[in-house]
Amino acid sequence: MSETPTPQQPPVARKVPTERTHHGDTFVDDYEWLRDKESSEVLAHLEAENSYTEAVTADQQGLREAIFAEIKERTEETDLSVPARKRGWWYFARTAEGQQYAVQCRVAAADTGDPVADWTPPVIEPGKPFAGEQVLLDGNAEAEGQPFFSVGGMAVTEDGNLLAYAVDNAGDERFTLRIKDLNTGELLPDVIENVFYGLAFSPDGTRIFYTVVDDSWRPHQIKSHTLGQDPSQDTVVLQEDDPGMWMGFELSPDRRELMISIGNSEFAETHTLDLVDPLAAPRLLLGREAHLLHGMDPVTVDGERAYLLTHNRNAVNNMVSVVRADEFTKPLADQHWATVFAHRDDVKIEGTAVTATHAVISVRQDTIERIQVLPLDGLGTDSQSPVVEPAFDEELYTCSLAGAEYDSPVIRLAYTSFLIPPRVYDYTLATGGLSLRKETPVKGGYDAGTYLAEREWATAADGTRIPLSVIRRRGIERDGTNPALVYGYGSYEMSMDPGFSIPRLSLLDRGVVFVIAHVRGGGELGRHWYDDGKKLAKKNSFSDFVSATEHVVATGWADPQRVVAMGGSAGGLLMGAVANLAPKLYTAIIAQVPFVDALTSILDPDLPLSALEWEEWGNPITDAEVYEYMKSYTPYENIEAVPYPRIAAVTSLNDTRVLYVEPAKWVQRLREVTTGSEPILLKIEMDGGHGGASGRYEAWKDRAWDYAFALDALGATERV
Repeated sequence: MSETPTPQQPPVARKVPTERTHHGDTFVDDYEWLRDKESSEVLAHLEAENSYTEAVTADQQGLREAIFAEIKERTEETDLSVPARKRGWWYFARTAEGQQYAVQCRVAAADTGDPVADWTPPVIEPGKPFAGEQVLLDGNAEAEGQPFFSVGGMAVTEDGNLLAYAVDNAGDERFTLRIKDLNTGELLPDVIENVFYGLAFSPDGTRIFYTVVDDSWRPHQIKSHTLGQDPSQDTVVLQEDDPGMWMGFELSPDRRELMISIGNSEFAETHTLDLVDPLAAPRLLLGREAHLLHGMDPVTVDGERAYLLTHNRNAVNNMVSVVRADEFTKPLADQHWATVFAHRDDVKIEGTAVTATHAVISVRQDTIERIQVLPLDGLGTDSQSPVVEPAFDEELYTCSLAGAEYDSPVIRLAYTSFLIPPRVYDYTLATGGLSLRKETPVKGGYDAGTYLAEREWATAADGTRIPLSVIRRRGIERDGTNPALVYGYGSYEMSMDPGFSIPRLSLLDRGVVFVIAHVRGGGELGRHWYDDGKKLAKKNSFSDFVSATEHVVATGWADPQRVVAMGGSAGGLLMGAVANLAPKLYTAIIAQVPFVDALTSILDPDLPLSALEWEEWGNPITDAEVYEYMKSYTPYENIEAVPYPRIAAVTSLNDTRVLYVEPAKWVQRLREVTTGSEPILLKIEMDGGHGGASGRYEAWKDRAWDYAFALDALGATERV
């Protein structure tokens, strides 16, 4: 049995040696038995970990409460989103002080024939009822009595009479689908269990499409449910049996097609389902044998059906082409793809969207995501119009598409930066005019001029320049005395884009220099930046983070004895790796839902999502070189007898993406091997998922816990 600890003693799990042999190599794992989450002994051990963590950090409780209070005081708790028009309704979400979840609402839209007036959102005041307002879904009522609450998708029929919504009450990202009659408020008898993200009604409202995951949590089926039918009779529209492929769908902007995508990080496949014809079967447009990463948006150009195609065919950073629908009936070599946006080495094309009149292209240049627009008339011909880009005056910002209704004369843009709270703009397609609809309020007299955000560049061990985002209070100097927090991710081509954070202000106001290290493996500098940090180049992510930290210290931004590292999920793998690479560089490390036993997980294709990871890390089951490479860096298997800094591993029992057992084992092994005396803690949310507990106040408490742990380690508990 595991030893029963006192509150100030760490739990010591018993050892049960388990052998794992691959490619002639045997690894003995003493703590694999902790994987059995149904075991009362395992649950007791995890509860003991929480008790120990609570005891060790008890003196941080006041700081946690202070940070939580600061977040709360700065947040406009009673607020609402900018109404977005879809068909004949304005949809929006309300939040109210004291309530954990949003309330989804709508009001009828007017059609006067004046496009400016008809697409100008109504002015609705927070906390006050609006004439004709209808509540679609009250998250607070839905969550009552439940340990967890999350919505995995919502869809409304074309006539506006039915709402489909999917709810998760465990945190495991398996949702229950229900359908509500919006005229009566009553639920239909249709209830479908274990659906995944994504819902769409057919145009006539008689069918709803949804995704199903297999036993490894991989989306592998698109199914169609006919309203009133027993769910056991639901039709499989398309099924994907390759364990390394992910499946999903989107409703086309004109709502005539269901666009079904299958793929991984290396290549994709696209099918279309005609929603106008109820007897239609899925039709393959571009298959995986082309070995192309791509995405498609149906468009009508010069009266003909076509597809706007974002792809990497002879274009590592992607390009955009327009392809007539009948071209896909030909062999790939014979198809004509007309260029809309040519490949550029310094621009990564992220994707497209369309309205009835315009194409919208999301691009990344100089690490920054931005939006470009051009008319559909003449698309892919010599008469094609030049692209137009909405202009902003900050160096580091994020501008993304927030909405593009097919028949709208405007598109909605979301803008934010490290210093500017989220803004919502409507961009008029015909004129290029920007209309600011809202800036998220920050209470307490927030002044963006109090803070600074700048780009710096560190130099990696191989000479590669690594972009850093350095955020601080104005007046903080490079004098080598500052506390610093260095954050990183660096996987799946995900970019850590500029964005405003109210909780981060609590760090900045205590003199912390907040640094984001945009290490290889992310997507900030195009596809090569990702390729140089995955598979057999994965170690670049780790060494980049160490180089970034060394730069922060060497250039005077940080006291070398006052640096905390933080990252989550695949960024938690990064944290585990740098703990082994450079333990003396960090005062503390916070690893959120950390992927620290990656090799064990990926070696078992039956574990959730494992097979899908082969395109990111390589397949260690079949490839001895990948196995050896992963074993040389996976954190759990590379713990050494060195003095590790204080470490907090934060996880959730019901996380299906990174299982709780990974940090649970890692913490046990770290305590066993470290030669230091710093505490190594496991904090586990017993009712949460990959994002932790549900509800905004619980999320604030989680963030306050992490930041209090960091500030205590940095000796920066007082506001400056």
